[in-house]
Amino acid sequence: MNKNTKAKLNIFCCNYVTLGSAEEAALKAGFPRENALTAGIELLKTKECQDTIAEIRDILSDGGSITAGLKRLAFGSCTDAVYLVFADELPPAETVGRLDLFNVSEIKRVKGGGVEVKFFDRMKALEKLFELENAYTDRSRAASLISAMTADEECESFEDN
Repeated sequence: MNKNTKAKLNIFCCNYVTLGSAEEAALKAGFPRENALTAGIELLKTKECQDTIAEIRDILSDGGSITAGLKRLAFGSCTDAVYLVFADELPPAETVGRLDLFNVSEIKRVKGGGVEVKFFDRMKALEKLFELENAYTDRSRAASLISAMTADEECESFEDN
């Protein structure tokens, strides 16, 4: 695998872990929109991609897409939604298709020609992330306790006298 292909794979894997979407990750890695979903799925089938994703998840210490989604809601950018609201006209479909509207829960036109955009609650996402982090920590502590209690090591007798 050449350097360019390896770099593209790494970019795809990092984005897949954080975004949870094969198509979005492929787009961010530079694949054309027409075949981004197919390319993303094909990459996910490869052993190298699966290993890289597992390694990234281990480094980030989260197990999957729920945490990634919550992180996007809590820390994601609202720039694209603001662009859409303040645009004089509705942008072309291909432009709208490239916008990151993950944090948007609802968009509607209101009387008078305005647009109303509702975002997901960042504080709720942060609370859920906190709960998940505590659950991971508690699970780790419980596993350590169980491991210590069921160890096969023999204890030395204190009756040496």
